Amino acid sequence: MTDPGAIGTHAEPVWRDRANFIIRAPIPDAVRARIRIEQLWARQLDELTFELCCIPFWLYDVALGDTVRTDVAHEVVEVVQRRGHATYRVWLRDQPVDRDELVAALTERGALLEWAGHDLLAIDAADAEMSRTLADYLWAEEQRGALVYETGDLVPR
Repeated sequence: MTDPGAIGTHAEPVWRDRANFIIRAPIPDAVRARIRIEQLWARQLDELTFELCCIPFWLYDVALGDTVRTDVAHEVVEVVQRRGHATYRVWLRDQPVDRDELVAALTERGALLEWAGHDLLAIDAADAEMSRTLADYLWAEEQRGALVYETGDLVPR
């Protein structure tokens, strides 16, 4: 049995109204921290194929809206189709950023947001232009010491 603390969940998935299923994604050892499995809200397309309805917090190389295939245990085994979204993550522990100002700045730029607790923010960029805008903003904020961010891709798209 998996330690319940090792399962990452989504309290407020951005496309909750589309979701009708929760699938699981094992987090690879190379990127694993405390979280071993991420539960992902999804819309079932057929028995083993799903559209992601949340912004991944721990899983890399998959984004909101992507279509994934699972095994019979409903664990993600591959991305079937990418929908052009990009994921960014901001780690706010011990950072001097005003969370309300950050949320306002990101949403003004068109981003969708999900929180994992108080310190981890997942950000969705719906297309390449928005992704560039968000990356420029996050880079500038990181350079001034306000936050630490990363992209959700290990492999460039």
